[in-house]
Amino acid sequence: MDFKDQIKQLSDRVIKLKEQIHTEEATKNAFVMPFLQALGYDVFNPLEVVPEFICDIGLKKGEKIDYAIFRDGIPTLLIECKHWKQNLDIHDGQLLRYFHVSKAKFSLLTNGLIYRFYTDLVAPNKMDEKPFLEFNITDIRENQVEELKKFHKSYFDIDNIVNTASELKYTYELKQLFQQEINNPSPEFVRHFSKQVYPSVITAKVLEQFTHLTKKSFQQHLSDIITERLKSALSKEDDVKKDQEIAQALENPKEDASKVVTTEEELEAFMIIKTILRQRIPVKRINHRDAQSYFAILLDDNNRKTICRLYLSGAKKYLVTLDEQKKEVRNEIVTLDDIFNHSELLLSIVESYDKAKELA
Repeated sequence: MDFKDQIKQLSDRVIKLKEQIHTEEATKNAFVMPFLQALGYDVFNPLEVVPEFICDIGLKKGEKIDYAIFRDGIPTLLIECKHWKQNLDIHDGQLLRYFHVSKAKFSLLTNGLIYRFYTDLVAPNKMDEKPFLEFNITDIRENQVEELKKFHKSYFDIDNIVNTASELKYTYELKQLFQQEINNPSPEFVRHFSKQVYPSVITAKVLEQFTHLTKKSFQQHLSDIITERLKSALSKEDDVKKDQEIAQALENPKEDASKVVTTEEELEAFMIIKTILRQRIPVKRINHRDAQSYFAILLDDNNRKTICRLYLSGAKKYLVTLDEQKKEVRNEIVTLDDIFNHSELLLSIVESYDKAKELA
């Protein structure tokens, strides 16, 4: 069972059992310890997972934190646990004090449902006030699972996590800010947009009117985006799939179709690529074909017009393009959202095929 499946299984367990969990200790045993096991740690090995880890704080001796993850004899992750019904916002101060006197680079505050990961991006050896990663096991999101995987015993690399922590932290904070402004637009936010569409002075009455209009406009815009993506996903999908199956059978007669399984992750990647390319070409020209080893994106359903290939089933994921000699050029992606980083490359490939067609 791979990491994503383990987390999904634990999510189902948490959702099913949480109403039966009445104490903090039960939360640790039923939710947190299985979570640490999913991360590859032996919770029964005191050299790896230390329960009730002692953190002396100034004159206070014998202060204890719920767990500490050790690597090579050094604490790397401090974990403070609360009952699943507890609001974590009022408990980060205790973890901050522990972090300051420890050699650990990361800390985790959790109630078994929400997992907040902290480090010291703002000031060395002082835990940041806000987490760089927050994961809700009852609301799993693929990009967060990929970041969570970096804490797995098999993949744990301090430098790798720190390098992405800053971007994750500020992305998380910006998303929270966006959500706040969409739900309850601030006067500054409303004024910024209203000045660009309202030809006169922004009075208090006008500002009140535009507060409602701004909130309504953003909600409608988000709804339109979601609707458009759903239409693109559903439009002629069945017909396209049948055509692809026929074409693949004709061009690859030896391929054992029973061994080819198109995953949800591959289809989601296909949707992202269609979203990128529809800026230049109609979506009906963008097709996919699945094989045992990779997932291909084609222009005009022509295997001589490969836009890219996706390798998503291994430990590392790749977006692959073909050079002039038809040799693969690999671009590693950590999450599917990283595909957007290669938008210009994908658009240029499509343009090159169309230019070649015009010249012919």
